[in-house]
Amino acid sequence: PKAFFSSLNLGLHKQHSGESLCQELQVHIDQGFSILLTASSASQVERLKHLTEAYGLRVKTLSKLSDFSEGLKPGIYGLQGVLEEGFVHPSSAKALVTDQEIFGKRQRRVRSKAKTVELFSSFEELERGDYVVHEEHGLGRYEGLQSLDFGGRRQDYLLLYFQDEDKLYVPVYRLNQLSRYSSLTSHEPVLDKMGGTRWLKTKVKIKTQLKSMAGELLKLYAERQSLEGYAFSSGGALYEEFEAKFPFEETPDQLKAIREVEKDMSETRPMDRLICGDVGFGKTEVAMRAAFRAVLDGKQVAVLVPTTVLALQHERSFKERFKDFAVKISSISRFVSLKEQKHRLEELAKGHVDIMIGTTALLGKKVIFKDLGLLIVDEEQHFGVAQKEKIKQFKKQCDVLALSATPIPRTLNMSLSGIRQISIISTPPVDRQAIQTFVAPYNEALIKEAIERELLRGGQVYFIHNRVQSLKSLEDRLKTLVPQATVRS
Repeated sequence: PKAFFSSLNLGLHKQHSGESLCQELQVHIDQGFSILLTASSASQVERLKHLTEAYGLRVKTLSKLSDFSEGLKPGIYGLQGVLEEGFVHPSSAKALVTDQEIFGKRQRRVRSKAKTVELFSSFEELERGDYVVHEEHGLGRYEGLQSLDFGGRRQDYLLLYFQDEDKLYVPVYRLNQLSRYSSLTSHEPVLDKMGGTRWLKTKVKIKTQLKSMAGELLKLYAERQSLEGYAFSSGGALYEEFEAKFPFEETPDQLKAIREVEKDMSETRPMDRLICGDVGFGKTEVAMRAAFRAVLDGKQVAVLVPTTVLALQHERSFKERFKDFAVKISSISRFVSLKEQKHRLEELAKGHVDIMIGTTALLGKKVIFKDLGLLIVDEEQHFGVAQKEKIKQFKKQCDVLALSATPIPRTLNMSLSGIRQISIISTPPVDRQAIQTFVAPYNEALIKEAIERELLRGGQVYFIHNRVQSLKSLEDRLKTLVPQATVRS
């Protein structure tokens, strides 16, 4: 097949790679060849069809391989099937070419029936001693489930303790009156008193603050609704090539999120969507496809991240994903020298940079985009108040896509209430391994066993310690415990 096609492994660094491929296909069809294109999934077959049809070639889909036999007219045929390499048979004027030879190797996953993730908690998730908030009585402590008889009828109740050991029995069917208590501090919380005034005052204070905040946010989003934004094009065959080069099968939720973002970007109303999903569920791929659509329309993209390490990670992953495409990617962070930062910002202002990745340095006054079309904010909850004020100004100018595994309550509430749009990716990749967590007292024998087991697997160990001052002594102790391991701090 490599001798048959000189332009396999398409890339936008060739200005018309899709067109050159189709021209070569047409040459061999004119020579009397019947060409079968195979793809690992139905969606990939459709992408191949759209790619060739964009350049005037029709693909007829076959249902089974045996249909690709004698008597077929010269032309292009499509079939779903998992093959890595094709073949050429000159004497019968037949050729088979796989999608992996055209777009690069894909990592095939066997799809299993994934369980739907429930968005609502049940009382079974509560443990004795957990703090909960009752909507009428405030902060209490959960002390288990009890079954009680009232009027000859037996029911299950959640037992809550409040101040002065006051008890409250909440029927399980009124679980919606409770919410889990969370705090940014490690201090032991003070329980509220049933019938007291402290909880009432707290609710009034919170409502006042929420009204003020809601008014500010509604004003901002009302302004966005009235603004005339940019309606991005579909991207055409080049965008489909980019989709096809994704080395995995999209999960259903991931594919749904991608389509929702595409729909938002095609409208004149500025997009403001939150992509919510756990780490490793594919949020970054959603952002990359949105970025590519923006770049195809000549717009620039800003990727804002909270930490320098994350900026480096994104820069590597974006460059790897876009390596076959004519997209200029750059970054600014404290790891970049001031001289180099100045040069990169000059390139950005001239429009020579398509995607700029950076930390809060991107929010500086010296950062000027020639034509910003899309802002991607990763882990928005980690930014401070001053940075969020700056981000709000960006939201008046371009489409915004936020990514988060743990959105702050305000962001999540805005999304659920319809002020911001939300896409939830709750389906994990099929081969995603569950994270196992064990809590145990400090035990050097256990630590030694765990490290040795990981080393035998060929893996690595990340040991987190809570004091910088004693990090060196810990390193020396680990070297003694596991002398065969290379330890660095």
